[in-house]
Amino acid sequence: MKNVLVLFLSLVLSCCSSYKSNTKSSKASNNVDYWLTNNNKKVYLHKQTLGLQFESDVRTNPAIEVDATQTYQTIDGFGFTLTGGSVQSINKLDSQKRNDLLQELFGKTENSISISYLRISIGASDLNAIPFTYNDLSAGQTDVNLSQFSLANDATDVIPMLKEILAINSKIKIIATPWSAPTWMKDNNSFIGGSLKPEYYEVYANYFVKYIQKMNEEGISITAITPQNEPLHPGNDPSMFMSAQQQAIFIKNHLGPAIAKAQLNTKIIIYDHNCDRPDYPLAILNDTEANTYVDGSAFHLYAGDISAMSIVHDAFPNKNLYFTEQYTGTSGTFDGDLKWHMKNVIIGSMRNWSKVALEWNLANDAHFGPHTPGGCTTCKGGLTINKSDSIERNVGYYIIAHASKFVPPGSVRIASTQNGNLNSVAFKTPDGKKVLILENDGETNEVSTIRFNQQSFSVQLEGGSVATFIWD
Repeated sequence: MKNVLVLFLSLVLSCCSSYKSNTKSSKASNNVDYWLTNNNKKVYLHKQTLGLQFESDVRTNPAIEVDATQTYQTIDGFGFTLTGGSVQSINKLDSQKRNDLLQELFGKTENSISISYLRISIGASDLNAIPFTYNDLSAGQTDVNLSQFSLANDATDVIPMLKEILAINSKIKIIATPWSAPTWMKDNNSFIGGSLKPEYYEVYANYFVKYIQKMNEEGISITAITPQNEPLHPGNDPSMFMSAQQQAIFIKNHLGPAIAKAQLNTKIIIYDHNCDRPDYPLAILNDTEANTYVDGSAFHLYAGDISAMSIVHDAFPNKNLYFTEQYTGTSGTFDGDLKWHMKNVIIGSMRNWSKVALEWNLANDAHFGPHTPGGCTTCKGGLTINKSDSIERNVGYYIIAHASKFVPPGSVRIASTQNGNLNSVAFKTPDGKKVLILENDGETNEVSTIRFNQQSFSVQLEGGSVATFIWD
């Protein structure tokens, strides 16, 4: 009888312990982490201590509805363009500050923002100190065998930093794009404008292949390339004009076959320009021969509307979309840029099928350099590196961080509704967490109710502020 009583008490204690454990677990799963940046520059990506928690939903007011059963695109990442000027600026820091900064940008600690995607230039962008390619020759010379191809101009700064970044995050993805072909391949023999001569299409395709192979030899895998940055903007320094017809011919007859022949896994992404011309990528995708080599299309938003990405998606739903550039400038304000970029670059691009969202340059100095003689003089980096060895985190840093810190690669966008001035996008991460990014596009405070799985919580969000919510 004594043994029976002992067994009974053990079972009771076990059940009570299990109940307490399950109750605690259930309660924990209702907790919501909440990170905020407000528009008055008093709160910067700061974890709030409000103790938000899902409770039974009485459905008495309008809400943001999150539905994990409706899924959309898989996310590749969030980040910046690592320009040559960005690297040179960061390299001005003393070694300890520099190393700490790289860990903050690319690591996965509590204090990191976990950038997961980078864009780099093939040769110089306009945010390098001088224009160059990897095959620059004296006037009148040519090199159709590319025997003088060299990564030397990036060997002392960009390539070493990429290796350091890969040591921190070996899975970071990299998209590379040229601002210009070598001038001897162009019809105006200049870094600015001009077009690729048809007789050099094959050579230029091999130039891309050699670049990818040489970077592979350095231990740097190029995830994707675009044939030309902003092909309809030939006035930059450097730059090159490439029509949709020219790009289609280049891809289907030269670049695509060359990459395939070399057995490279690097993707070809077309266009890489503004949302006002969806006809450009559509023209290439409608070319059945070019289409077979194309992974997707890339967009900027200096003109047009972000919904243009959905126009291309709806026409070719099996092709991917990428948002690859948007800059914050010297004439902008923190509050204005925070609202506009969160609404369009982060939330807007994601709601229109983009797999990535990238701001423009990662860093520059206090004078918005380095840049080429004709390059951008008003582009503000995510970071400003000052002469005093101090680091200023600008609005671009927080725009990206509100996504990159919480939405890792492999996350899937899930459904979320919009509500008045409140713009939203939601994700399910690989480990099952739900992430909701919310932007109040109005001027006044808004009380928002967030609903998920027949439960809800409410929070007040200041006008112009941005919040990221995370729950299990």
